[in-house]
Amino acid sequence: MLQQIIDRRLSGKNKSIGNRERFLRRHKEQIREAVRRAVDGRGIRDMERGEDVHIPKKDLSEPVFGHGEGGVREVVRPGNTEHVKGDRVPKPKGGGQGQGGGKASDSGEGEDDFVFHLSKEEFMQVFFEDLALPNLARTTLADTPEYKTHRAGYTSDGTPTNLHVVRSMRGALGRRIALGMGKRRELHELEERLELLKREDASKPDVKALIAETEARIALLKERIARIPFLDPIDLRFRSRVRVPVPTTRAVMFCLMDVSGSMDESRKDLAKRFFILLYLFLTRHYEKIDVVFIRHHTQAQEVDEQNFFHATETGGTVVSSALVLMEQIIRERYSPTEWNIYGAQASDGDNWHHDSGRCRELLAEKILPLCRYFAYVQVAEQEQNLWEEYCKLADEGYPFAMRKAVEVAQIYPVFRDLFKKEGAST
Repeated sequence: MLQQIIDRRLSGKNKSIGNRERFLRRHKEQIREAVRRAVDGRGIRDMERGEDVHIPKKDLSEPVFGHGEGGVREVVRPGNTEHVKGDRVPKPKGGGQGQGGGKASDSGEGEDDFVFHLSKEEFMQVFFEDLALPNLARTTLADTPEYKTHRAGYTSDGTPTNLHVVRSMRGALGRRIALGMGKRRELHELEERLELLKREDASKPDVKALIAETEARIALLKERIARIPFLDPIDLRFRSRVRVPVPTTRAVMFCLMDVSGSMDESRKDLAKRFFILLYLFLTRHYEKIDVVFIRHHTQAQEVDEQNFFHATETGGTVVSSALVLMEQIIRERYSPTEWNIYGAQASDGDNWHHDSGRCRELLAEKILPLCRYFAYVQVAEQEQNLWEEYCKLADEGYPFAMRKAVEVAQIYPVFRDLFKKEGAST
């Protein structure tokens, strides 16, 4: 009898991967919308979790085929004490009493909504469906939880596949020499003594007895030497292997933002959304990610996330101060030979006129040669001198991209445009 075994361990108990994937494909647009809304209430590092997706029950209905009784049928219902044949029974008033009936919701979700939980992996897969990391060149480092086996000498225990024949035979030869050396030396002396005795008069009784005794001892020694095993289990040597850490990949993400008086809360919110997207995008390709927040007005300062997005400053803008600080931090803490470096800058484009040229030079000569990718997003429509200088970098083939985003709805398309796969539709 032919038996077929289906391994469902990856699906988990009472789960079906096939049905789940089919559901995700069928309601892709609603799931995408829920994922986009999830960005609003989360911080940059708080994005690595799933999300509950609410789908109205009416959108889950599917067409079905039913077979009616057909024809004219007369049926007698048991327990009828009110009606007789020919009576007309009025339709009940008030309609159905389902859970969703009679209750309105100001959140757009009724009681009959279907709640579907997206896992972290599914959340990120939907979020970055058509994206690919540009200029991806993973750099190996020494901070890793993974291990790899390496040869580390020899051991007396192991599997036959790791047996080292030469080492084993060398040990066996040394053992045989060490165990038989004394016996061979004694055997050599007895053989010389026997030769001397045979040269004497063998008719003498004492000489004859000594010859017999010497021959007996020689035979005993030869027997003992022959009993030394050619190969003993203690001679076996096996290749030893130990587990050592293997390199992995990690990246650092620099977030640069203008916090001068011209950057209001709405523009900071646009920048935050872009930084969140970039952080989530990198988590799909790197196991370890450091985030460095640099805010600037006339002077740049490294701060935590809370101060980066919510602290307010007044005064002018000198963008080059943030680039200088970024290069300094890279040189001190993030060597390009050990880290994959990504930069993201958000600004309204307002900058001291004589400083924009220096920003372009710093990027071209200091920053971009160290980075895998650098993205600039202007959260204002008006093009100023900083935008004009950065356009020169974009035309020279550097790993650099720039876009505008002046509305919340534009953040996601702009990000997709910056990091889309070649040939993918936006």
